[in-house]
Amino acid sequence: MSKTHSYIKIDPWKISEEGFDPKRVKSSESIFSLGNGAMGQRANFEERYSGPTFQGSYVGGVYYPDKTKVGWWKNGYPEYFAKVLNAPNWIGMDLFVDGNPLDLFKSKKVKHFRRELDMQTGIYLRSFEVEMQSGKVLDIQIKRFLSLTEASLGVIQFNVKVLQGNCSLSMESFVDGDVRNQDSNWDDPFWNHIETEATDKLIGIHSKTNKSNFEIFTYAYTYFEDSKGKAVKDNTLITSKNRLAHLLDCQLKTGESCSFVKLGGYINGRHHPSITFKAKAIQLINNYSDKSFDTLAHQQALEWSKIWEDADIQIEGDVAAQQAIRYNIYQLNQTYNGKNAELNIGPKGFTGEKYGGSTYWDTEAYCLPFYMATKGPEIARNLLKYRYNQLEKAIENAEKLGFKRGAALYPMVTMNGEECHNEWEITFEEIHRNGAIAYAIYNYERFTGDTQYIPEMGIEVLVGIARFWAQRVNFSNAKKAYVILGVTGPNEYENNVNNNWYTNYIAKWCLEYTLSHCLKIQHENPTVWKALTVKLNFVIDELNEWKEIAKAMYLPKHPEQELFLQQDGFLDKTLDNVNQIPVKQRPINQHWSWDRILRSPYIKQADVLQGFYFFGDHFNHQALETHFDFYEPLTVHESSLSPCIHAILAARLNRMNQAYSFYLQTSRLDLDDYNKEVEEGLHITSMAGTWLSVIEGFGGVQIIDNKLYLNPKLPNHWSALKFKLFFRGTWIQVKVSKSGVEINKNNPDVKVICQGKTY
Repeated sequence: MSKTHSYIKIDPWKISEEGFDPKRVKSSESIFSLGNGAMGQRANFEERYSGPTFQGSYVGGVYYPDKTKVGWWKNGYPEYFAKVLNAPNWIGMDLFVDGNPLDLFKSKKVKHFRRELDMQTGIYLRSFEVEMQSGKVLDIQIKRFLSLTEASLGVIQFNVKVLQGNCSLSMESFVDGDVRNQDSNWDDPFWNHIETEATDKLIGIHSKTNKSNFEIFTYAYTYFEDSKGKAVKDNTLITSKNRLAHLLDCQLKTGESCSFVKLGGYINGRHHPSITFKAKAIQLINNYSDKSFDTLAHQQALEWSKIWEDADIQIEGDVAAQQAIRYNIYQLNQTYNGKNAELNIGPKGFTGEKYGGSTYWDTEAYCLPFYMATKGPEIARNLLKYRYNQLEKAIENAEKLGFKRGAALYPMVTMNGEECHNEWEITFEEIHRNGAIAYAIYNYERFTGDTQYIPEMGIEVLVGIARFWAQRVNFSNAKKAYVILGVTGPNEYENNVNNNWYTNYIAKWCLEYTLSHCLKIQHENPTVWKALTVKLNFVIDELNEWKEIAKAMYLPKHPEQELFLQQDGFLDKTLDNVNQIPVKQRPINQHWSWDRILRSPYIKQADVLQGFYFFGDHFNHQALETHFDFYEPLTVHESSLSPCIHAILAARLNRMNQAYSFYLQTSRLDLDDYNKEVEEGLHITSMAGTWLSVIEGFGGVQIIDNKLYLNPKLPNHWSALKFKLFFRGTWIQVKVSKSGVEINKNNPDVKVICQGKTY
């Protein structure tokens, strides 16, 4: 078993902590977060808690355009940064014992505290024994889940047992609209609460976002079973301006218990007309309030079993590694289920507010393969359709920066297709994100075999991107080549550089790839091509221009070695190995000035090596080894997206100890809190990179010339690895052990090339 440095217990299927420590509360609120693809929430306590906490509940696709806040406004800046909104709280359940509120931060003693997230069933449990200031002792057990079958439903069971002293209990179960975002730029009010509903059967708040005008209905209903197991649905209403509650009372003697059950959640106006909010909430309550919590939990477990049947990765001999990969797979499925093409995958998912909950190039570069291989082409197609639907906005984004004739620049950060990032070196210069959009289309077609997406939708996206690159380059008379000036590559520790190799290479590839598909459509379907030339307003010789630019694209190289340089002038730096940085000065972004970072040779995340990962079949083994040996010692991996790429490349080089070390860093990034920031939320998109590091690294999966290749290699710590892929309509199951490789597939016509042999 590998060593970890976390309070999270090692278990193949459970995430658990034991012992109550207020210093860990915010971190655990992130780690034990819940989601169902449509909504999610941090693992905040249901009852009152006066200690440090980060309260957060979020609804998919609902955001606020927070006015940009910068010190020096530059022409072209977006007017706002989209923020995922902390939604009204529906989970609140304040318990009063003889009139005194339960508050673990102020309680006399807390014993046997435990949190547990059962990844097999999707049930989150919190239990503890608490001694009140009065001396009364209670045993509390709380279970919660967000339904996978009903997007608007969450369920809580709050069990109370009296261990010492007769008690008068009151449960104030509420919805509360008095919420704020922790990352607000100007402390503007994000929500306008339009009306409330308060009956003995339903409490709810109809809310509308300011500016963006999204509407949601936060609702809840609570009942309880008394000490004899009898369902009691009588309650008293407590109402104030933005807080509505059902109050339920009971008397318990020592040894007796009762159970409160709460149904609640959000009805999203993007999918339900606001006039139907109340009726929908009542329908949900009627449908589910007559079913026991155990029945609903069983249904939830069945839904998760279906997910695990296709998505599980089994690792034998290393429980910490097994727990980590399942946790990553679990959180990815909580964040996005592909049912709605309007939604995407934010870097923090439903677990925090950093990065605004917006879409980055992470989706195309890291997340798409996971959903293609574990859920099939329809789900992955929705991720591509998300960008297709925003093509006009991408063209508008390019126009704002002076580009013309249908050139498209996809945003670095977006909710609706508009750019909403406000750091100049990223907003204006990190244009390599355009390449990731095109690469995702290529990756999708070669993996799924879906040849219809490009002529139907993808070609328009590719043409817009190609036009951007054609206008973004300029011809250098000195170099007799096309160059791309003033950019920032994936390595954000280099800003405003000329000829970032990765950017130039992916631009060259985009032009060639788009050209090849234009010619293919022109040859195979002249009617479709004719309609495209009209729709996209092709000009004479535009395709020839792309061909000429791609052919003459400048790629910086070492003057004496067979080595691509990260950008012009890289050899002017003092190329000291990262191990020369004192441990106390790591991470450098928290200890060094930005000026010092920019002058250093240190790489935040894979840059040139990102290109070698994407285009592995373009380079031979020797080239990969040369570039890995040059750039890896200069990489500080201060991006969560970096270690997974290095893990894959190290495995391809058969450097298994190094690959395993990178795998642990990426897979247990949040569980072990490597970056000391997990309280801000989880690194959801890098979790997809963790999946890649197993499947493409240790599993050795590659698609070359539209064929599936396997070259698996086990780390010394593992005795076996088992996984499934949905490749071109066929489920392929692979088991790798010390004795060999076993492949099972449900379609004998699909060929697999394993360790050089075709099966």
